[in-house]
Amino acid sequence: MKAALVRTVLRLLIVPVAAVLAVLAAGVPGAHAATDLSKVADSLRESPVYVDPAASGVLAESDAQALAAKIKDAGKPVFVAVLPAGYPTQDLFRNLRTETGITGLYGIRLGDRFDARADSSVMSRQAVSNLVTAVQGTGDAKAQLNDFVDDALRNVGGSAPSSWGGGSGGGVPVGGLITVGALVAAGGAGVYAVSRRNRRRHEEEQRAALEKLRVVVDEDITAFGEELDRLDFHPGEPGADDAMRGDYEHALDAYDRSKTLMAAAVRPEDVKAVTEAVQNGRFSLARLDARRTGRPLPERRPPCFFDPRHGPSVADADWTPRSGTVREVPVCAADQRRLAEGRDPVIREVDTDTGRRPYWEAGPAYGPWAGGYFGGGILPGLLVGTMLGSMMAAPAYAADYGSGYGDFGGYEGGDVSGADFDTGDFGGDFGGGFGGGDFGGGGDFGGGF
Repeated sequence: MKAALVRTVLRLLIVPVAAVLAVLAAGVPGAHAATDLSKVADSLRESPVYVDPAASGVLAESDAQALAAKIKDAGKPVFVAVLPAGYPTQDLFRNLRTETGITGLYGIRLGDRFDARADSSVMSRQAVSNLVTAVQGTGDAKAQLNDFVDDALRNVGGSAPSSWGGGSGGGVPVGGLITVGALVAAGGAGVYAVSRRNRRRHEEEQRAALEKLRVVVDEDITAFGEELDRLDFHPGEPGADDAMRGDYEHALDAYDRSKTLMAAAVRPEDVKAVTEAVQNGRFSLARLDARRTGRPLPERRPPCFFDPRHGPSVADADWTPRSGTVREVPVCAADQRRLAEGRDPVIREVDTDTGRRPYWEAGPAYGPWAGGYFGGGILPGLLVGTMLGSMMAAPAYAADYGSGYGDFGGYEGGDVSGADFDTGDFGGDFGGGFGGGDFGGGGDFGGGF
C-alpha cells in the first residue's frame, strides 16, 4: 500500500519518476523483468536507451550508458529499445509511440532483429528504411545500434525532449529507493539544463549556417548594386518617363530592402526574404533596360538556375546534374548558348567543408537562399536528384529550416504530442505491426513502408 501511495504522489510531480521506480524494481532481488510497454515508454521519456532486464545479455549496461550519452550529447530525438526475442510484436511501434507521446525516431532491437519507425517531421519513411537497411546483417547489438545511432544523428531533425535528464538507458539498476527523493529534487534542474543545452546547440548551428549564407548573400547584394551603377540611369535624363522612373525607384527600394533584411537576419530562413528582394529588384532593372532601349517588356521569369546573379532567365533548357536525371531549368541567354553548344554552364559555387561546390551540392542552409529566388513551388522540381534537393525533400529539413523554405508549423522532433499523431505518418499503416515474420526487413514490413 505504501509503495502504491508513493507512485501515486510521484506521478503528480513535474518530473516523471515512474521510470525510476520501474528500474529500481528491476534491481531488487526476485523482481520480474519490466516487459510492460508502459514501463518501456516511461524509461524512454527519461533517457534515450532502454534495455529490458530480460535482454541484458544482448547489450551490456556500460554499452547502453555510452549509447545514451552519445544521443544526449547530440541533442536529437532518437530512441532505442532493446527487448527480448519473445516480446509481443503486435502494433509495437504504434503503441510505444503512443505511450511515450514524444515525436522522434524509434529503433528497436528485438532479439537478433532490428527495425525502426519515425514521425515524418523528423525523418522521411525512405530515410528510415535506408538507415535500417544499412545496419541489417550486423549480428552484434552494440555495433548495430551504434551504427544506427551514428547514421540517425546525422539525418534526424528536431531536438531532444526536455524530459531527458542525467543517467543512462533504461532497464539497468540505478540505485536504491533512498535515491528517489534526491532524483526528484534534482530532476527539475536537470531537465532545465538539458533543455538549455539543446537550445544553445541548435542556436549555434543556426548561427554558423547563417554566417556561411551571409558571404553568399553579400556577394548577391553587391552584384545587384553594381548592376544599378552600370545601368547609369538618371530620373531627369532626356527621354525618361514615369514608367522608367517607377522601375528605377522599385529597384533602389529593393536594393535598400535587401541590405536592411540581411543586417537583421538571425536565422538561415530569414535569408529567403533577402533573395526575394534582390530578385524583384533585378526584374525591375530588366524592365527599365527594355523601356530605355525600346525592346518589348520582359515576362516575369525566375532567375538563371545556374547563378541567379546572371539575371532573369530567358528560356528553359534541358540539363542533367551529376548522378541525376534530365530536367528543364530556367537559364540566361549566355548559359542557353553554352548548353546548346555542348559546353558547361557558368555555375554558382560556394565554400563547403570539401572545397568549392555548386550551391545545390552544399548544405541545407542554402535552401532558404534558393527558395527566395525560385519561389512558387518550382524549386523542388529543379533540385530533384541533387544533394540540396534530397535534404529539402526530407521532413527533417522543416524542423531546422522550415517546410516552406522558412515557414514553421506542427510538432517538431522532441515535442510532446501525446497520442496526437498520425499513425500513417509514423511509418505508415502497420497492419499488424511486426507480425508476419517481416520484422527486420529493412523497414518494409507490416504494410509500413
